[in-house]
Amino acid sequence: MHDIRALRADPEGFDADLARRGVPSTAQAILKLDEERREALTLLQEKQAHRKNLSKEIGALRKTGGDSSLLEAEATQLRSDIEGLETRATALDEETRLTLAVLPNRLDASVPEGKDENDNLIVHTHGVRRDFPFTPKQHFELGEALSAGVGPQMDFATAGKLSGARFVLLRGPIARLERALGQFMLDTHVQEHGYTETQVPVLVNEAAMYGTDKLPKFADQSFKTEDGRWLVPTAEVPLTASVASSILDEDLLPIRMTSHSQCFRSEAGSAGRDVRGMLRQHQFEKVEMVSITSPEESDAEHERMTRCAEVILERLEIPYRRMLLCAGDTGFGAAKTFDLEAWLPGQQAWREISSCSNTRDFQARRMNARYRPAGGAPSFVHTLNGSGLAVGRTLIAVMENWQEEDGSITIPPVLRSYMNGLEKITA
Repeated sequence: MHDIRALRADPEGFDADLARRGVPSTAQAILKLDEERREALTLLQEKQAHRKNLSKEIGALRKTGGDSSLLEAEATQLRSDIEGLETRATALDEETRLTLAVLPNRLDASVPEGKDENDNLIVHTHGVRRDFPFTPKQHFELGEALSAGVGPQMDFATAGKLSGARFVLLRGPIARLERALGQFMLDTHVQEHGYTETQVPVLVNEAAMYGTDKLPKFADQSFKTEDGRWLVPTAEVPLTASVASSILDEDLLPIRMTSHSQCFRSEAGSAGRDVRGMLRQHQFEKVEMVSITSPEESDAEHERMTRCAEVILERLEIPYRRMLLCAGDTGFGAAKTFDLEAWLPGQQAWREISSCSNTRDFQARRMNARYRPAGGAPSFVHTLNGSGLAVGRTLIAVMENWQEEDGSITIPPVLRSYMNGLEKITA
């Protein structure tokens, strides 16, 4: 949510910032609503004060036996006027809130200009792409060829029979490998990176979705239950919303939380994209990182969080590159985002495997999350979120980068203790 005071102070700057995202000028329309709301509130306060004085005058006349009928008639009219102004002020306040709620965050000055992913900037690249002496296969070709007795270790046909498109059923060593990846990520972030392990609900209320900027903008991207709750698109939602409506002690900051959870997305608008394999699923696993910081520390925390995600890829020996997203590709709630893209030799392409964003105070204002600086008034915290990593996509990257010519998959050394010493998944 945007700070209306900042918009009042610099409407041209507000419009210029949003224009970088392709959003038309909106400041004047919002300021007009805001002015009408403030005028209604001022008039409401004046009439409330006048009615209070009338009540005193009516009381005094009644005590002396005077005629108060004219004043009582005026008081009745004032009551009606006040009710109308209250309704109008509430409606204007809601219209202003809804108008602001669908506007994206203002971008950091370092975010490059650009329209889409083709304009993102490579910050750095890590690792050496393996030179295969054979044509590498895609993950679904490998997984479907590996048997688990009752069926393939990566079974899209059975999942489709159970749930429809964009689901997968994993069996045997591949299923264990996915579990190992999640455990390895969680252990690393907790034991080495200082995050607190957190088990979260995957069903949340509308306030949690709104506070983390998933509503109303992305309602069609999520699944809603019949009782009005939402399946989380990412554990960012419950982790970040856990500090909603709070005033935190400054000594508690930064708060760092991580969670390994199921995530659910409708993938609306993605028809025909990544229809084969596990890249784009309705249900998937992710290890999420969330940080709650003071404004002064959020930029440094953003770099720190991104490095935590990079460490996972480096230990799995998967080549990756860090991308600074351009204005047109930066997500709705983010002021600045780094994406990590893993190299997938089966696809011969770089694919996103983590996204780390600083939302500044954008989410905090929506959920009223604040902290109390020493000797100061409460201020909004800054919130950050990042994938550390998307578990399914990391499984894809491991399978494709560690595949052998016979279709077997070597287990990265860092994962072997999680696989009971298994060094290779074979047919």
